[in-house]
Amino acid sequence: MNAEQQSFSLLVLLLSMVLIVPFFKRVGLGSVLGYLAAGLLIGPFGLKFFNDFKAILQIAELGVVIFLFVIGLEMKPSQLWQLRKQIFGLGLLQVLTCCGLITLAGHFALG
Repeated sequence: MNAEQQSFSLLVLLLSMVLIVPFFKRVGLGSVLGYLAAGLLIGPFGLKFFNDFKAILQIAELGVVIFLFVIGLEMKPSQLWQLRKQIFGLGLLQVLTCCGLITLAGHFALG
């Protein structure tokens, strides 16, 4: 992909986010759904501005890192301390349940 195509792809990516995310926030659906909708619209299953799955994966990973950073900025330590029972209790239950289900699926698939 040459520099002109990369610039156009970046322009399409930013323009889609600038147009779609405020619309979703105005409707009351939240910005995360707006970003997902923008990705679906311009991705390989939509208007096909992006077809390189390796590049999409790298951008998606960067988006997740930025998203977690923003959550970390907005979360107060006192809030986190109040949620410790839910985080550790339900989080541990979810991890153990998923591990058990994956183990059962692997046992039946291989066995």
